[in-house]
Amino acid sequence: MRGDSGVGNLARGVRGGGGGALTRIGSLAVALGLAACAGGDEPIRIGVAGPFSQPRGVSMERSARLAAEEINARGGVRGRPLELVFADDSASDSVAVRVADEFGADPAVVAVIGHLNSGASLAAARRYGTARRPLAMITPSASSPALSGISPYVFRACPSDLAHGAELARVARERLAAQRAAVIFVNDDYGRGLRRSFVAEFTRLGGTVLEEDPILPRTGSLEPFLSRMRAAGGVDVLVLATHREGAELALRDRAALGLRWAVIGGDALSGVERLGSAAEGVRVSSAYLADQRGERNGAFVAAYARAYGGDAVPDHRGAATYDIVHLLADALEETGPDRRAVRDYLAGLGTRHPAFDGVTGAVAFDDQGEMPGRAVAMGIVRAGRLVSER
Repeated sequence: MRGDSGVGNLARGVRGGGGGALTRIGSLAVALGLAACAGGDEPIRIGVAGPFSQPRGVSMERSARLAAEEINARGGVRGRPLELVFADDSASDSVAVRVADEFGADPAVVAVIGHLNSGASLAAARRYGTARRPLAMITPSASSPALSGISPYVFRACPSDLAHGAELARVARERLAAQRAAVIFVNDDYGRGLRRSFVAEFTRLGGTVLEEDPILPRTGSLEPFLSRMRAAGGVDVLVLATHREGAELALRDRAALGLRWAVIGGDALSGVERLGSAAEGVRVSSAYLADQRGERNGAFVAAYARAYGGDAVPDHRGAATYDIVHLLADALEETGPDRRAVRDYLAGLGTRHPAFDGVTGAVAFDDQGEMPGRAVAMGIVRAGRLVSER
């Protein structure tokens, strides 16, 4: 079975899989059913779309499974098991569109969690709202401002780049006292959006942006960029509006050149702490940090570690996904498995219905599908871990 073949013909109703173990059919999707609800009525199915074959998709998939296990252990939804149908979109716009079309055409899928990155989410978003029977999509981490209000069926459970870029600019100017900045950005929806919002706020606060350098995922070295910056007198802060792989490349080249510029970046850098000493002191904006306070978050982090190994830590993508699964279970308990009713329930969170109290904080949506007022946290890499900078 090919990884881009779609989800419509995949096997359903796989049972068991204790301890959070991953059970996979093919490389695109798998249906999860749990023994706790075996023998009951037909399961209620939720689609989950993301790049699960890539490191950035791991926490999202694991957290979704953990939440489904918890829900089914307490009896499921309306006495029926909750079943997750995973589709690997490879962070590809074209694959994301195919996944969206197949989920939309499957009447058993009542809502979709995903997609993870901005490009795939933008490509798929309108397909969910224009399906013959439209269904809601909630992304845990796609941060492009262009997603706001794109469809009444699209919701975002994270801050946008407008919030991340502004917070990074304030940290650079107010905490690091930076006057001169340079931005290296991956030339996609995410990188361009974060770069624009950082540059606008940093300039407004009186800073100067010396360079804005685009890179592609296949870029093999950032040494020429960094050497040129050094020859021009250097910078106070280097902003990485890249994915984790680009950030690791920049940090390795920075260390090889002996540069000591402060480095900050957005939530796509999550996982860069595993690089080791080259990442020490890097600051990362995020919607969620695993060490944040709260009894509910503490229970989630502990359950995640038990399920996936004592050193396993959920990232912002996983935490938001965990919240979304539980939120959708609440919605389905209230409305039943009706696509339009689920969408209307989500649109009324915080107005007609109470905000959902999740591990990431309160979840409620405005008329653009955004979470108004959701704050951005700032983490810093210390001894190989990304921790809150308090």
